[in-house]
Amino acid sequence: MVCLPSLALGLASLATVLASPLPDKAPTKEDDSVAIQRTNDFSCKSSKHPNPVVLLHGLGASEQIDLNFLEVWLRHRGFCTFALTYGSYAPYIPILGGLKPIAESSREIAAFIREVRSRTGAAKVDVVGHSEGGFQSLYTAKFGGAGVTDAIDKVVAIAPPTHGTSFAGLYNLAYLFGSASREAVGKVLDAVGCAACDDLGPDGAAVRRLNDGTPIAQRGHAVTVITSRLDELVTPTTTAFVVEPGVSNIYVQDYCPLDPVGHIGEAVDTNVWNLVLNGLDGKTGRKFVCLAGPPGR
Repeated sequence: MVCLPSLALGLASLATVLASPLPDKAPTKEDDSVAIQRTNDFSCKSSKHPNPVVLLHGLGASEQIDLNFLEVWLRHRGFCTFALTYGSYAPYIPILGGLKPIAESSREIAAFIREVRSRTGAAKVDVVGHSEGGFQSLYTAKFGGAGVTDAIDKVVAIAPPTHGTSFAGLYNLAYLFGSASREAVGKVLDAVGCAACDDLGPDGAAVRRLNDGTPIAQRGHAVTVITSRLDELVTPTTTAFVVEPGVSNIYVQDYCPLDPVGHIGEAVDTNVWNLVLNGLDGKTGRKFVCLAGPPGR
């Protein structure tokens, strides 16, 4: 569940952002104005997309690494974006987030959602998450309580381990700058443990709580779940889906059959981004130009 794209993948992703499929309409002057504003700009306003979008990274990532390119892409389409690094052992290990117990991280996320709503004055907030962040988007929307559950409008979860998953490939998928980083991440997890890994296992505490027999998708929330048939970490891939009335469960390959994208690549795949856009806009049938994403490792 570690979502640390390599430097090469990051550079390729930046190129992808700049060369991504054209939207239905050309960006407006307002879109351009929003795009030049930074993430977490509480003065950002968008009449086209009034809901601020909170983006949640995956396990082992941070607000700077994982969904950062998607944030840029969304800002160029007129969205105001916000992000935090949750679940880190800062100041000791500030760059690796999502390691703490799911419930503890969820409280951080809930507080941030309240802050975003309060400081922007928005009526509603949308949440987009990848991997553990996708799980958190569902978990926090359900258990966040007053000022969170009622504040959320749309939830878009990318490759969430909704029903739990195995972490057999965790250390091998933890990479930032090659094998040296894999070793470093492994040492960190050996030293501090990975409570989130335990929580997100097939019988993990957080998985059991999310699937407690009451609906995952909350009343008034528009929920979209996106994953790849070739996801090699959240397996079986159907474990991502929320099989409940009104929830849109989508395989990338339903729209782009030749996309070989794997788990990590789903964060930087423009086909996934377009499906996220569809979820945020409530246009599940909108078509777009497909490009091949990064294949699974």
